Amino acid sequence: MENRPFLVGISGGSASGKTSFLKALKERFTEREVCIISQDNYYKLAFEHQLDENGHINFDLPECVDLDAFAEDLSKLHRGETIYRHEYLFQHENQQGELLTFKPAPIIVCEGLFIFYYERIFNQFDLKIFISAEEEIALERRLKRDVAERNISEEFVLYQWKNHVLPSYRKYLLPFMAQADLIINNNTHFKNSLQVVSDFLYTKQSKIGLSR
Repeated sequence: MENRPFLVGISGGSASGKTSFLKALKERFTEREVCIISQDNYYKLAFEHQLDENGHINFDLPECVDLDAFAEDLSKLHRGETIYRHEYLFQHENQQGELLTFKPAPIIVCEGLFIFYYERIFNQFDLKIFISAEEEIALERRLKRDVAERNISEEFVLYQWKNHVLPSYRKYLLPFMAQADLIINNNTHFKNSLQVVSDFLYTKQSKIGLSR
């Protein structure tokens, strides 16, 4: 029986379906079996970010995320330690949300845009999954999400897509897709891939003996 957690990294472009995939995966396991931690809660507060030439924050840059803190917390989870992190509020970038608790588990799933770009995090993963979607489909999803859920105007969503999202995706994410162990095409659905990943992780976690 193995005695250390199995680390899974899931990356992919904006609106590729990472959050939906993780939500579906989470529903198949208990918290004692799988711990899911997201890069989103490691964004720096708005006043720490650089502005683009038009005075807007570009959240699609690696330096907008405290990747060192993320890497350290991931290492702590790997060592069997419980970690605590304030939820990041996208609608209130200078405020901290509720304090979240992440407990170690046989399977640790780490999700985020830049987790493959940052070598200190990338090297910790036992399994790397990249979720992809055609750019036009991802844009349509992002428009629906940001306008409805984050109260962002369609005009600004399109501005971010052209000036922030696509350049960052092509520079910081796409080059690492070939290094993934599994690439999931999510233009329509990920049902089959979800089943494959779930079955694999279920078998894996049953072989890992960890005390909590």
